[in-house]
Amino acid sequence: MLKVSEEGVWPSDPDWLQDYPKSEGRRRKAALLLVAVWASVFALHQSSRGFWVPIGLTMMMGIHLLRLLGTRPASIPDPISRDSPPESYPFISLVVAAKDEEAVITSLVEKLCTLDYPASRYELWVVDDNSGDRTPLLLAELPQRYPNFHWLRRGAEAKGGKSGALNQVLPLLKGDFIGVFDADAQVADNLLRAVLPYFEPVEVGAVQVRKAIANAEVNFWTKGQSIEMMFDSFLHERRNAFGGIGELRGNGQFVRRTALERCGGWNEDTITDDLDLTFRLHLDGWNIASVISPFVQEEGVTRTLGLWHQRNRWAEGGYQRYLDYWPLILNNRMGFRKTLDLVIFWLIQYILPTAVIPDTLLAAWYAQPPVLLPLSLLTTSLSFVGMFAALNRIGKVQNKPLNLAQITFGSILGTVYMSHWLVVVASVTARMSIRAKRFNWVKTVHVGAAAHAPTQSP
Repeated sequence: MLKVSEEGVWPSDPDWLQDYPKSEGRRRKAALLLVAVWASVFALHQSSRGFWVPIGLTMMMGIHLLRLLGTRPASIPDPISRDSPPESYPFISLVVAAKDEEAVITSLVEKLCTLDYPASRYELWVVDDNSGDRTPLLLAELPQRYPNFHWLRRGAEAKGGKSGALNQVLPLLKGDFIGVFDADAQVADNLLRAVLPYFEPVEVGAVQVRKAIANAEVNFWTKGQSIEMMFDSFLHERRNAFGGIGELRGNGQFVRRTALERCGGWNEDTITDDLDLTFRLHLDGWNIASVISPFVQEEGVTRTLGLWHQRNRWAEGGYQRYLDYWPLILNNRMGFRKTLDLVIFWLIQYILPTAVIPDTLLAAWYAQPPVLLPLSLLTTSLSFVGMFAALNRIGKVQNKPLNLAQITFGSILGTVYMSHWLVVVASVTARMSIRAKRFNWVKTVHVGAAAHAPTQSP
């Protein structure tokens, strides 16, 4: 049965977090970095040998990405046996921070309170963050039906958004492990029994299950999000196996309580609590397991404007953490492999999209090819290859293998869809240099979209 001890995992200086995150001066740091990127691209265009820098980066990054794609992931562990006595099961606390979720909150509570796990060994807490719809009325009816369900209502004066809601309920939680879900989550009955074995290595501080899109067949955007989530989970599974960075994705994340408390809970000075906690855990010496199975379904964004707002928030939150924790990253606190992996994906996800604009403008001005063309071709081609491998693997894991035509078409669709990230990041990095985003509840509207329940996880 799973052990809960964590002795000897973390570095010797547990008070490192006292001075972090350094969230002040984000606008200034973002502006300096933006100027540095544009100046670097200009210098490359001015130098007769400037093209060697992108070629060198392309070779370094290409080797790293190819090794990731070729890394064999760890095998999927067996779920906890149903024959185990109930008292041997670890106690788990499930938490949902909800605001104006009347369309989905009842079905969520009903599902999470009837999982295939001893009811005496887990609890569900819903934190209603001063909802203005019928959410509190619906929640008030549920404790009579489910003894392991509890809820807490925050007042209008409460601050901190989702992070504040999670921090407020944390002292009330009894679990050794804490699972966090969004209000539209749909899970398999055996989710908890399937997740806990991933915590067997004592250095694992958190587990992120694969996210899947429940309404994937609605339109181009939801299909793209579905492929994106498969690729994201596949990629982080490989990064884990290679000794790189595993990341949290909010919905369907499980955190070892000791690790969470050592990291100071959730950061209320960020717009993406999950991405910030990812860095805190790795900086404190923990690993994060990103797993293909089990998985959690959620509603995909169906409209262009909604997707634009959601991805802007994700991009800014992801970028914030580099601005906040960069001294610790440069000091190699995470270790060489994690730091190298982190820097390479920072270049791919944030620096390259930001640099594409000045590179394109200067290439047009000087009537010459973009100097960053090798890097752009590398990321596009490996994105396609990664999506191809992800669709193939996940199809087999779900016992629903896809044929060659389906995998190829899905990889092309996903690659085209992901091009929106270039526009999002370029916009966000420029805006962060001028105006920071307000810290308030920003959420995807959930409508209880019709979707099939997830199949039983292996």
